[in-house]
Amino acid sequence: MRFIDLQTQYQTYKTAIDTAMQEVLDSALFVNGPQVAQLEEALARFVGVAHGVGFSSGTDSLLAVLMAWGIGPGDEVITTPFTFIATAEVIALLGAKPVFVDLDPDTLNLDVHRLEAAITPRSRAILPVSLYGQCADFDAINAIADRHGLLCLEDGCQSFGALYRGRRSCSLSKAGATSFFPAKPLGCYGDGGMAFTDDAQLAERLRVIREHGQVARYQHALLGINGRLDTLQAAVLLAKLPHFEAEIAARQRVAAYYRSHLQGRVQLPVVAADCLSVYAQFTVRIPQRDAVQRHLTQMGIPTAIHYPAPLHRQGVFASLGYPEEAFPVANQAAREVLSLPMHPFLSTTEQDRIIAALLQALA
Repeated sequence: MRFIDLQTQYQTYKTAIDTAMQEVLDSALFVNGPQVAQLEEALARFVGVAHGVGFSSGTDSLLAVLMAWGIGPGDEVITTPFTFIATAEVIALLGAKPVFVDLDPDTLNLDVHRLEAAITPRSRAILPVSLYGQCADFDAINAIADRHGLLCLEDGCQSFGALYRGRRSCSLSKAGATSFFPAKPLGCYGDGGMAFTDDAQLAERLRVIREHGQVARYQHALLGINGRLDTLQAAVLLAKLPHFEAEIAARQRVAAYYRSHLQGRVQLPVVAADCLSVYAQFTVRIPQRDAVQRHLTQMGIPTAIHYPAPLHRQGVFASLGYPEEAFPVANQAAREVLSLPMHPFLSTTEQDRIIAALLQALA
């Protein structure tokens, strides 16, 4: 059993993917080939914004937006302590300070009721994460950002394709960024990412930043990065894109099956009534998580912990000075969360095996 079944996905779309990749190989346009612009246009339409700018990873997408906004030393960017390190890493790489806010106890996204208290005169931006495939509460977050003159960047690296009040993830703030890492809901065959915005000036600045700040050949107006999306990865994504909405629907079926059989036995993911999660992970909460995970491993059931330690407890951020007991909701989540196998090709037979093993562990 696979935690995420990329092999079955490839075999299902093999003809289209192989053809798309062969076209790139035949053209030898491995950098900035036409598939990159085609993907940017297609995904901008899908998201519902004017501009998509491809990047070499989700991390670089986040980094480039902050660079384009001039975030740097002396600035503070408010974010969540319960996410992959890239979210806070990009803030620190620019010399700015990550400021953490604890989580909503139900969704584990950033708690909007605690957000305003974290704003200081040095605050420049808010960087909410749409965790596990569900968008954060962006109407509330944007209202706070607007009230205080702050920028807002959605980390949609887990939520591409999700809906928030009828709008797509990555269209919910001044800019959004996502990842195409292979395990993501829409994944390529290596690293890749994209930034999204309706701001034409920001989009142009992002295009310059991803090319070493180059505005013309060997003319560099900005400090940039080597952040281009590979043509081969764009081709793979273009081949997968026609199937993406069907995969999102399949993820809903898999999640519903889990819910119907685990209701009342574990704490299930909470999805707001006005949201549609793409279930990048199906993450339950279990007080005796470690013992349950050991049992599932013995039964041949792959699981993962997203995430075993909040960012304020990571050594790299010790200098921020947060005590270990800060952010109690994040600390509790780190002790309890357990992600079960989740992908569009997961059969009910496989789910029955996972559910039986989990219920046995809980007995």
